[in-house]
Amino acid sequence: MSDNKTDVIIIGAGLAGLTAAKVLKAAGKSVKILEASDQVGGRVRTDEVDGFLLDRGFQVLLTAYPETKRFLDYDALDLRKFDPGALILNENGSTRIGDPLRQPGTLISTLRSHAGTLSDKMRMLGLKIKLAGKGIDEIFSEEQTTTLAYLENTGFSARMMNQFFKPFMSGIFLEDKLSTSSRMFEFVFKMFSEGDAAVPAKGMGMIPLQLAHDLSVQELIFNEKVIEIDESKVKALSGSAYQADTVLIATDQLNLPKPFQQLVKSYHSVTNMYFTAPEKPFARPLIALNTLPGKLVNNIAVMNQISPAYSKNGDSLISLSLIGDYSNYNSSELQTKAVREMQTWFPEAIDWKHLKTYHIPYALPNDDQVTNEPNPQIKKLYPNCFVCGDYLMNGSINAAMKSGRLAAEAIISTTF
Repeated sequence: MSDNKTDVIIIGAGLAGLTAAKVLKAAGKSVKILEASDQVGGRVRTDEVDGFLLDRGFQVLLTAYPETKRFLDYDALDLRKFDPGALILNENGSTRIGDPLRQPGTLISTLRSHAGTLSDKMRMLGLKIKLAGKGIDEIFSEEQTTTLAYLENTGFSARMMNQFFKPFMSGIFLEDKLSTSSRMFEFVFKMFSEGDAAVPAKGMGMIPLQLAHDLSVQELIFNEKVIEIDESKVKALSGSAYQADTVLIATDQLNLPKPFQQLVKSYHSVTNMYFTAPEKPFARPLIALNTLPGKLVNNIAVMNQISPAYSKNGDSLISLSLIGDYSNYNSSELQTKAVREMQTWFPEAIDWKHLKTYHIPYALPNDDQVTNEPNPQIKKLYPNCFVCGDYLMNGSINAAMKSGRLAAEAIISTTF
C-alpha cells in the first residue's frame, strides 16, 4: 500500500472525475486519479490516425452549457462552429433548414425548404422563443413525457418530424424512438438555440486535456483499473492498493467497482465510421441528416470542413453515425452498405476510403427520466465514499461536469 495517503482518490478520468479534481485542488485537497485506460477523457477522446483526428463518436460541445462556460477556456480550445440548422438529405435530394434569427441569410432557403410546412417553421420559431424565456431549473421541474409526444403535441407535421426532428434528435439522444424525456429535449434545444454547436480545433479530446492540465504525474495514474472499494481502501486489478480519507467514484454505470456494481439494463450505443476522400461531399459546415426510411446512417459531418486541423493533408474526413451497436456485423459489409446509402446523394462515395470504425456500446445513459440535480442519497454512498457521473442526472457533457463539481463540493463541505 502507498505510504503517502491522499485526501481524495478519484476513480475515473472522464469529464466528471477531472472536473471534481479541479474543484478539489482549488480547495486545497490532495487528489489522486486512478484511470483504467491510457488517457484522460472517458467517452470524450480523440485519436490521431494517418494524419487525421478522429473523435471517438461524433460529439459536439454546446457553448451555452452552464458548466462548460464555468470551467473551460473556450478561446484556448480554439472552438470551431457548425452553422445552425442542418442539411436534410431526402428522397428529393437535399435541402437546408437554417436559423434565420441567428443567420438572416438562411431565411429564404429555410422558407423554401420542403422539409416542413410554413406552419412547421413558425412553430419552430415559437418553440425557440418559448424556451428562451424558460430557465433551466424550470425546464427540469416540469412533468416528463417523451420527446416524441412533446413534439407531436406541439403540432409539428409528420413530414417535419421525419425530415428534421427524428434524425436530428436521434443523433443527439442516440435512440430513434424519441423516448428520451421531454425535459432533455427542451434543455438541449434551448442550448442549441442560445449558443453554438462547436468542436475544439484539434478535436473533442482537447476538452479533458484542458481540464487535466494542472494535474501532475503523481496525481494521475493510467492503466490502473479499480476493482473494489473497502471503506477507505481502493484495490486495483494490478494488485496495487491505495488509501484516502475520501473516495469518489467517477466511472460510468458499467464500470462501478465492488461492492457498488449494478445491473444496467438500458443504455444507448453508437457506431462511428470514418472515411476519407479527395473532395468534400458538401461544402457548408453543417450536420447532414439522412431522412430515408430504414436507413443505416443517421447523420454525416465533414470534420475538416469544421476545423482544417482534423486533416493534415487536406483530404476530407467524413464522419458517419449509426445509431445502435453494430459490433457484431461484418465490418466490410457494414462499410459497403453505408457507402451505398451515401451514394444516393454523393455518387463519388463509391471511392471513399474507409479509415476506422468505432463501436461504442455505452455512449449515453438511458435518458427517459432525467433531472438536473442528483439525489443526495445517491451522490453519497456512505460517509467516505461519493459518486458522480452524467447518468445520475442526464446524458450530457454539462451533466458530467456538474455532477463532478457537486460531488467535489459535497466532499469539501463534509471534510472541512
